[in-house]
This record gives sequence, C-alpha cells and structure tokens, in this order.
Amino acid sequence: MTAGTVPAIAASKLSISVGTEGALVVDDVDFSIEPGGMLALVGESGSGKTMAARAILGLLPHPLTVVPGSSIRFQGTELIGLGARELRAVRGAQIGMVFQEPMVSLNPSMTIGEQMAEGLRLHRNLGKAEIRDLSLAMLERIRIQNPERCLNAYPNEFSGGMRQRIMLASVMLLKPKLLIADEPTTALDTLVQRDVLDLMVELTQENGTAVLLISHDLGMVSHYVRDVVVMHRGRMVEVGRSADVLKAPAHDYTRRLVDALPRRPAIARPAVDKPETILEVDNIVVEYPGRQTLLQKREAKRAVDGITLTVARGETLALVGASGSGKTTLGRTIVGLQAPTDGRMRFRGVEIDYARSDKAKAQRRDIQIIFQDPYSSLDPRQTIAGIIGEPLLLEPGMTKAKIEERVREVMTEVGLPHEFTTRLPHQLSGGQRQRVAIARAIVRDPAFVVADEPVSALDMTVQKQILELIRKLQEKRGFACLFVSHDLGAVEQVADRVAVMENGRIVEIGDRDEVFDRPKHPYTKRLLEAAMLLDRKFEGAA
Repeated sequence: MTAGTVPAIAASKLSISVGTEGALVVDDVDFSIEPGGMLALVGESGSGKTMAARAILGLLPHPLTVVPGSSIRFQGTELIGLGARELRAVRGAQIGMVFQEPMVSLNPSMTIGEQMAEGLRLHRNLGKAEIRDLSLAMLERIRIQNPERCLNAYPNEFSGGMRQRIMLASVMLLKPKLLIADEPTTALDTLVQRDVLDLMVELTQENGTAVLLISHDLGMVSHYVRDVVVMHRGRMVEVGRSADVLKAPAHDYTRRLVDALPRRPAIARPAVDKPETILEVDNIVVEYPGRQTLLQKREAKRAVDGITLTVARGETLALVGASGSGKTTLGRTIVGLQAPTDGRMRFRGVEIDYARSDKAKAQRRDIQIIFQDPYSSLDPRQTIAGIIGEPLLLEPGMTKAKIEERVREVMTEVGLPHEFTTRLPHQLSGGQRQRVAIARAIVRDPAFVVADEPVSALDMTVQKQILELIRKLQEKRGFACLFVSHDLGAVEQVADRVAVMENGRIVEIGDRDEVFDRPKHPYTKRLLEAAMLLDRKFEGAA
C-alpha cells in the first residue's frame, strides 16, 4: 500500500463470540484492503470467514457479538459502535454485499426494476426517470439481453448465473467503495463462474472498489486474487500473496486444503480387454411441451436431443457441460424419473420400461441415483437408519433384523458411525448427509449409479473424501457410474471417459486424458479454458 493511503477497510484484533462470554468464532483477525485492491478470506465451512465479513456490515446473527477491543475501520472511520442510522447510511451506499445464493437475496415478489431502484431511492436524491435510466444502463453494461423486459421481470424468470449478474449490478449501481462477495459463484457452472467473476472485476476496477472475497475455491482464488488470508477455526493461520501461499503453503492446514483439491490420478485404472456393456442409450430425445400462458404459448424445449452412448460394467463415464445443457435430464431419464420422448435405452440388454410394471420396478431398484443436494433429497422426518433401510423394504425375504444388520454394514462402508442411526438429517454435516445419500443408493447393491453433482456444495476436504469414497465403493462393488458434473477438477479425478454436452447434444466423447489434454470441439476447449484449476494456474511456473 502506498504510504499515506487510507485503507478502504482495515480490521484489527477482530474477535467475535457467542454472547458476551461464549466461545470465540473469530479470534484476533487482522486484514486490510487498499482502495481498488482485492483480498480473499479462504477456509472451510465454520472457519469464521463469513462471520468476519458480516461483522463489517453489522449483520451478525444473534447471539454472536463483536468482542470489545476489536476494530473495523472503513476509510478511516470506526464502524464498531456506530448507531443504527449511521450504519444504514454506510450499508449499500458505500459497502455492498453479494451473497452466495441470489435467489435468497433477491425478493421473489418484487420485479428486478423495483429491487434495483430500492438502493438508489434510499441513498441518492434521484427521480424515477433518472433511476430507470441508470438501471437500464447498468443492465446493458452487464450484457443482459432486452434490459426493458428485465426491469419488469421477476427473479424466478432467470437462470442462477443471470440472477447473480443482476445482484452484482444492483450492488454496483451505487458505486460502493467496498464490495463483499460471499461465495458468489459456488452454485454456478464453469463458464458462468468465469463470466460473473470477470464482470465483477471489470465493474470494481471501473469504480476503484475494494473487494473482500469469501471463498473455499482455491483454484478461483489463485486466478483472481492477489492477497489471501487462510482461516481455520476462527483464526488466521497463513497470510500472503495467493501465488506464494497456494503454490508453496507453509501451514499444515493450508497444505491439507491444497492437497484436497481434485487431481488426475498418476496411474490410470487398467483397461478391460472386452468390457461388458451394461447401459446402451440409443438416440434418446427428451422434450418438455410448451406451456400456454395468459398472453402466449411458450415453445417446446428439447432438453436432450438425440443422444447415443454406452457405459461398461465398472466404468465411470462423466457427463459435463454448462447448466441447461441437458446432462441432469439425461441422468434422470436413465434412472426412470423422466420418460423419453423418443429413442430407446437398454439396461443389461433389456429395454428400460417406464411403466409401473414389475419389470420396471426391478430395473429401477438396480439403477440408483445420488442427488446434488442431500438435504433436500433426504426426508427430514426420517432417522438415518430409516432413510438407508427404506429401499430394502421392497426386497423379498428381508426381516427387520436383516434390514438393521444391512444398514449397519453399509454405514460402516461409507464411514458413518453406528450411533448416527437414530439421528435426523439436520443433525449431520453436509458431508455426512452425502454419505447417507450414497449409503441409500448402494444398500441394494445396484449395477448402475447416477451421481448428479454429488460434491458441488461441499468444502474441498469433504469433496476429496466423497470422491475417494465413491471410487473405493465402485472398485469394491463393481457398479458402473454416470458422474454428472460441471466441476472439471472432480471429473479429472474420477472419470474413465468423458462426454461433453452442449444444448442437449454430445459434442465430444472420449477417454479422459484424450478429452482433457487434446480437446477437439471448440466448446470443450472453452470449458477447459474457463476451468480455474490450481494445477493449471501454476503449470510451468518456476
């Protein structure tokens, strides 16, 4: 920082406790960001990074409180101890925040125009026409097609990436001096992540805005952020330039984070001479019919457009592509949750039946799915034992004692303690819930498993554990796996072959090394160029 320059934000001895005398969730944290600078707080869930950021805006949830002696200075002015009126004048107008999930932070009952106007109306002395002109100009700046229509639309009419761009536009409309971005791209696919981050950098540089980025994505941090603070259990464990910290971490915890990043195995699995084909997909089409609204009829959408592929016993075929490419629809169709409009699929040489027949039920029991979000896919009222054991209720000859024994066996396999049998899903962590979802999927020893974005919502170290678990179970049980993901790092670690989807079609398919190292299709090349993999960032570096 240049001598005499006042930091945009400076935290000193920042500590946050539960109540006045409870445990510390943030313990003696120091950081500062110069005007126009960018710093990342990184660490796993529970490390305290989000709470440190929320303390800046006075948005700590009850009963968390800032410990006396802590200091947060914004452009030289102490924020701790400011009254509600003074703090409200700073929030939004001078310090903006972009949250992880824009659907939660955008009001679903208000139009985009109303929400963009809100900050300008509260903090700027402008008329309706001026506010509308500024909003339209900002929407054009972030490359929103048809800005006029966007102003009158509601958040649910846009994709996750579009909502995050709109949220960023709403915040930057006031030209804040500090932007806090809390996991702004976690739920977005590779191409949209890069688009949103590039846009964030452009807008903040134009306005000289300092950025505090909260993230557990070390690859993304290595590509975008100069300075980094690594947090663990509320404390700073390592500070420095991201290139230095992430390329050659000094602290054991930072090393564990870097080591947890998915990587291609040094030794590929041995190829089978004549692999047995277990699934054949032949020219499958899935089309959603158009919907009649009050004013118009929406056109039918073809989500899967003539896909043909095969999967061998014990093989992992990764299906990658941007959101909306049709990869999840194809996975759900294979499982039987969605009937195809046209085409045929054969499982073990027998055509898949989508009726409610005994044959269809038997096929479905042998093809299982692991969903992206285990919290929403697990019944919150069922115990863990009940969730894992439920598929066995359809198994002939299974007594209560046999089910309990089988549940215990599978829980041991997936690394869940037996005392978890009586717990409910909300009493488990995200990684533990995903282990429950995996246990439920394999409890009947299926021949085919669809894993739909199984690690996208997890921390790096938990991601590594889940990916290793899926691989270990697959080697032990021999099931084939369709691994659906937009995370190319995870795909590189687990896949034998890779199929790339764009607009409902497969544009490239081949062995993992061939696709990653020698991509042929322009879309595959774009995906790989957009992937913020840490190893690729430091490739060839001294």
